[in-house]
Amino acid sequence: MTPATAALFDALGDPTRRAIVSHVSRGPISVSALARPLGISVTAVGQHLRVLERAGLLRSMKQGRIRSCSLQPDGLRAIERWAQACRNEWEARLDRIGDVLDGLED
Repeated sequence: MTPATAALFDALGDPTRRAIVSHVSRGPISVSALARPLGISVTAVGQHLRVLERAGLLRSMKQGRIRSCSLQPDGLRAIERWAQACRNEWEARLDRIGDVLDGLED
């Protein structure tokens, strides 16, 4: 696992950050609108957003006094690539075990 992929899983290891990603996946949203359903302060949301931004999952932008954030799909694609690589590795291992077991039957 690369350090970047580890950072993604670390960022998503927190339930509040997963909830933020879920909310943002529906479309861009302001930080204050994110804070309301989570029951935490705007400052706390900002701290979580910084972790998610560093991991490449979200992007935030400020327009006037309003800071909003949006999903960065490339971050999720990195997780998808990692999961696919793991799946390929395990499928190959299981195929080899199947070949050995088939050889034992003969």
